[in-house]
Amino acid sequence: MSVHKDVKRVTTHVLQEMKHRGEKIAMLTGYDFSLAKIIDNAGIDIILVGDSASNVMAGHETTLPITLDQMIYHASSVIRAINRCLVVVDLPFGTYQGNSKEALSSAIRIMKESGAHAVKLEGGEEILESVKRILSAGIPVMGHLGLTPQSIYKFGTYVVRAKEDEEAKKLIADAKLLEQAGCFALVLEKIPAKLATKVAQEVKIPVIGIGAGNGVDGQVLVVHDMLGITHEFSPRFLRRYANLYDEIKGAVENYIEDVKSLDFPNKDEQY
Repeated sequence: MSVHKDVKRVTTHVLQEMKHRGEKIAMLTGYDFSLAKIIDNAGIDIILVGDSASNVMAGHETTLPITLDQMIYHASSVIRAINRCLVVVDLPFGTYQGNSKEALSSAIRIMKESGAHAVKLEGGEEILESVKRILSAGIPVMGHLGLTPQSIYKFGTYVVRAKEDEEAKKLIADAKLLEQAGCFALVLEKIPAKLATKVAQEVKIPVIGIGAGNGVDGQVLVVHDMLGITHEFSPRFLRRYANLYDEIKGAVENYIEDVKSLDFPNKDEQY
């Protein structure tokens, strides 16, 4: 019996049950009503309204410029589309680091104004106070360790994280701290598969990977990447399930041609 197929609504409890039964969790990003509706209808478990909207929706080089208001706009659009999946929203850069009061008010705004179900924060011990404060208000929190894109200027590069023993030990310790604080799940980004498997085995909460191998409890990809809408970005962990860039471009080219040759609209396409 599949937990995933039996539930009408995916909740944090359902995800815990999926981990317990060894059933993998499927998560994708989503930023707008139309695409979120398709993803939810397909049966996805979680939609992450990621701050990656900064890159794929707004064209910024990093995730840093996106604002809390913009994240709420994207999250509201997604919430209006879904019937079944859990919707998690990234707290954007600058809305929770170093100030747990601001973290709480940011999380409350997301929950109240968008209707989302949970928030996600990047980091471990250094943001623990913010995590605890948000949780104390009854807001579910998903953690995010490994490559944390909001810290890109600190890392200086998007390479694989936690290859060295010291960083790996800190990552395991951080995962356990986040679990103890009460996070319902963790994302591990771009770390060695062996380390990710170890974390998934050592914590009781679901661990979702991106570029973290298949020994974790679930996977997440950016929807524009896996659909092949973006095509400049090809990390090793990305599998393209469609090539919408060429399909959409071809459709637009055909439309342009039909308009210019007076083929569109034809007699049946007018009043």
